[in-house]
Amino acid sequence: MKKYLLMFLACLAIARAHAADDAFWDLLKGGGQIVLMRHAQTDPGIGDPPGFQLADCATQRNLSALGRADAVRIGARFRHHAIRVGEVMSSHWCRCMDTARLAFGKVTPAAMLDSVFDERAPATVDTTNALIAWLARHPRAAGRGNVVLVTHAVNIHALTGVSLNAGEMVVATFDGRRRLKVLARGTPGR
Repeated sequence: MKKYLLMFLACLAIARAHAADDAFWDLLKGGGQIVLMRHAQTDPGIGDPPGFQLADCATQRNLSALGRADAVRIGARFRHHAIRVGEVMSSHWCRCMDTARLAFGKVTPAAMLDSVFDERAPATVDTTNALIAWLARHPRAAGRGNVVLVTHAVNIHALTGVSLNAGEMVVATFDGRRRLKVLARGTPGR
């Protein structure tokens, strides 16, 4: 009996995951959405090595082989689902730029997406405010490409209150003046 209960619970979990995945792709098919994406998997560590330089990828914590492969798979899944991608913007950190480039083939660096993890980063509030102001000015409408913003976990948490794993994404909309409400969550690289 216990064996059947465990099988039932496993099937239920799989069904929920598929429903969440379908909701994610369905929202993106209409276009005009805000997609916040955490960079793909990196080499082990937290933050960056002491003395890292934004202009020198060799001094940063970068994508691992798994992360590079996940980024390529993310792009393939977007193409498979015929998702229109408009602007792709990224933090200046190499792991974010590389994720965006590998997944979508294009990227524009944007300081409003730069990491707010350590004391070298601009204040979280200033960075969050800059991104919210940009999103308020940026036209989004059904039928247009989705806006993809590749950034860091701490930035996404500041905007949404949600913690994402590497390569995970959320589709979000404005919820008040300074926050984004998560409409769907997806992990297209896995």
